[in-house]
Amino acid sequence: MTSRTTAPAPVAAMHTGSGDPLLLLHGFMLSPHCWEQVALRMSGNCEVFAPAFAGHWGGPDPGGRTLDVGMLADLVERQLDELGWRTCHVAGNSLGGWVGFELARRGRARTLTAIAPAGGWHTPSLRQLRVGLKFLSLLPIVEFGKLLGPGLRFGSPARRFATLALSHRTGAVPRSAVEAAIAAALHCPAMVPMLLGGLRAPGVTDLGDLETPVRLLLCEYDRVIPNRSYAELFLRELPESADRILVHDVGHVPMLEAPDRIATLIAEHIYASRGHLRAV
Repeated sequence: MTSRTTAPAPVAAMHTGSGDPLLLLHGFMLSPHCWEQVALRMSGNCEVFAPAFAGHWGGPDPGGRTLDVGMLADLVERQLDELGWRTCHVAGNSLGGWVGFELARRGRARTLTAIAPAGGWHTPSLRQLRVGLKFLSLLPIVEFGKLLGPGLRFGSPARRFATLALSHRTGAVPRSAVEAAIAAALHCPAMVPMLLGGLRAPGVTDLGDLETPVRLLLCEYDRVIPNRSYAELFLRELPESADRILVHDVGHVPMLEAPDRIATLIAEHIYASRGHLRAV
C-alpha cells in the first residue's frame, strides 16, 4: 500500500462525459468522490453529473438549523435546471436513493436506480429512530477526528473503521476513496441538521404510484441500513414492474468496492428503458 501524498480535496460536483444525462447522488456524510470510478465507466455513454449535497463536503451551505430530503431535492432541481436537464436518469445511494425517489415523484427522473436507499420507514417509527441514533452515535467520533492531525485522521485504524462501515470486501476499496470518505464525514455541517430534519420528515411515500422505471439494488452485507429491517417497505410497496436485485458480496456503498458491477447495473437499466440493451 502506497503512502498518501496529497490530502483529499472537496469537490462541488463531478461533470464528465457525453450522451444520456445521468445524475449520481451520494449518501449521508459522503461526497461525490464515492462515484468517481462509476462516473469514469459511465462517461463513455452518458453525460454524468454528481453534485455534493447541501451541507456536505464541497456542497453549498444548508443555511438553516434543519435540513431534509425535500430541501436537498429542491437544490438538486435547481442544478438540473441550470444544466438544462428537464429530466435525467438518476442513480442514488443511501440518502441519495431517498432523494432520487423524491425527484422521481416530481417527474424529474427518466429512470431511477436506488442503491441501498434510505427512507424505508414510516414516520414516526422505531426503524426511523434506530437509524437516527446510529448516526448520532458517530457525532463524538467525528468531533474527536476533527482534533487529530492528518497522520492520525487518515491513519490505518481510521481507514479500517471507515472501510468496515461502508464495504464488505475491504481490500477492494482504494485508499484514496477511504480517505475521501473520512474527510467528507469530518466536513459535514449537515450532520445534525439532517438528523433533526429526518425525525420529522416522512420516509419514502407513494411508491406504488411511481411511473418512473425503478431498479432497486440491495447490498448483501449492508451494515448501515440492513436489508432485513430497512428494505421491507421497498420490497413490499414498489410496483411489480420494478427490478429487485440483491448485489452479493458488497456493503452499504458498493460503488467503492464493485464499480464495474454497479456501473453495469445502472447502464442496463438506462438502456433497457429505451427499448434496447447495450453492453458496457
